[in-house]
Amino acid sequence: MLLPSWAHASLLQGETLDRVADAAAWVVLVVAPVVVIGLFWMVHILPEKIAEKRRHPQVKAIQALCLLSLVFGGWLWPLAMVWATARPVLPARRDDDGAAPSPLPPPPSDGDPAVGEHGALHARLTGQAEQFEQQLARLRAHLRRLEQEDAAAADKPGPAAQAQWRPDDAAAGMPAIDRKG
Repeated sequence: MLLPSWAHASLLQGETLDRVADAAAWVVLVVAPVVVIGLFWMVHILPEKIAEKRRHPQVKAIQALCLLSLVFGGWLWPLAMVWATARPVLPARRDDDGAAPSPLPPPPSDGDPAVGEHGALHARLTGQAEQFEQQLARLRAHLRRLEQEDAAAADKPGPAAQAQWRPDDAAAGMPAIDRKG
């Protein structure tokens, strides 16, 4: 029976094998942890970046939750991701001057290629917003007139002045108008 006289586990021998082993040790001990920590950090701040992109009103709280998640071993990260992607329940973020941002997109500039595509939509939405504001002003004026007429009618004697509406009676199923007489 013939046995091989040399068994080689590596293609490299001697000093070359030592250099390759030293380089691999440096990669494993220094480069790999830096890359893993960098990737971990990038994934960990992903909810914060999503919240900033969506202009979430609670960006600072989501950022704090991401940092707390680092302390607690990543257990809070799913909560931060859900919070960042969920629709906000609080009012929209305020601008620096304290005014709420307009729900309409800003008007496009003349050099913007989207003027033709979105310009008509922007003009239509702006016109509708102005119409709604005018209608709201008319309704408020009408409400003021009705309140003034109601106050004037309450000063006059007669059946309209004698009728009183009591919310507790209406809730109890009793007639809403009680005629005094």
